[in-house]
Amino acid sequence: MRTKRIIGWSLIFVALAAVAYFAITRSRTWNAIHLTLQGAVIRKASDPRNQLPIEGTTITAIHDQTTVTAQSDASGYFRITFPELIWPGQSVSLNFRHDGYKTQDRLTQIQFRSTGKRLLVVALEPDAESASEPHPDGRPASVIANIRVRYTENLESDQNIGSAVKTFQVENHANIPCRHQAPCSPDGSWKASTGSATLDAGPGNEFRNIRVSCIAGPCPFTRIDSSGFEHAGRVITASATDWSDTATFLFEAEVYHTAISSSVRYSYPVIFGRTLNFTLPPTQEGLSIDADLDGARMVFPMSPDLELSWATCGARTSADNEKSTVYLCELKPGYRF
Repeated sequence: MRTKRIIGWSLIFVALAAVAYFAITRSRTWNAIHLTLQGAVIRKASDPRNQLPIEGTTITAIHDQTTVTAQSDASGYFRITFPELIWPGQSVSLNFRHDGYKTQDRLTQIQFRSTGKRLLVVALEPDAESASEPHPDGRPASVIANIRVRYTENLESDQNIGSAVKTFQVENHANIPCRHQAPCSPDGSWKASTGSATLDAGPGNEFRNIRVSCIAGPCPFTRIDSSGFEHAGRVITASATDWSDTATFLFEAEVYHTAISSSVRYSYPVIFGRTLNFTLPPTQEGLSIDADLDGARMVFPMSPDLELSWATCGARTSADNEKSTVYLCELKPGYRF
């Protein structure tokens, strides 16, 4: 009887230990962290080059009584964070909606840790292909050809506009004891003298390639002080010390002027299906597109909202070090490449 009681209590103890272990393991594995789902929305296409990012997709996530809404950015990226804890085994319903595309629903099963790290790639199917869609008035589709992107860049340039030359002398007599009356020679034995000269490049200019040399007199017994022209600037000063007879120095520098110049640049887009893609540097201005419209050469300025008469465009900043701007333009109905 006593043995059965011991066995019974042992089984109860083991069961309680298992429950405690499971609870502790579960709490450590899934702490009170809000679930975050992230992914990208792209266009469904058999050719990967036509799987373009879709901006402005409305993503609705529903769990129990909680609804969270987000929108995809220009790169198609979206991120949803739930304000409440969701335990493993539960599900989140996702709805993706965008004008011109078929609505898509997804059911995401929540698992330990991995769900929040999973990347969701959602491919939306266009409602209908419009490659040969005519004009609203029934005319055949207009042809856009020979496309060239034109823009300007304002660049800072330096121009060498001249040079400046000046000579100066340091008068002194050799072999006169210093007697601790500065200035003296480097070893403190002989009396020395100092002299200097100053150059002014003028407003908006600066000196570069600065050179100071001893050109006459006992040059081996002179020393040039470069502290007054170590850095480029409008006003520079050269100084020298002489502990022998009078020496002559030559002070030279080149004058540079910095100005802003505008240059017209051209770029050629890449066309996939009904979209064209191109990138531009962040310093670009005055973006326009040169193209043949039904055989006639025309210039189409890009409006501030990135709208063209024959295409709708979007832009985003790339992740490269240059922070280039990536443009994607899709033809409107009634046009074809």
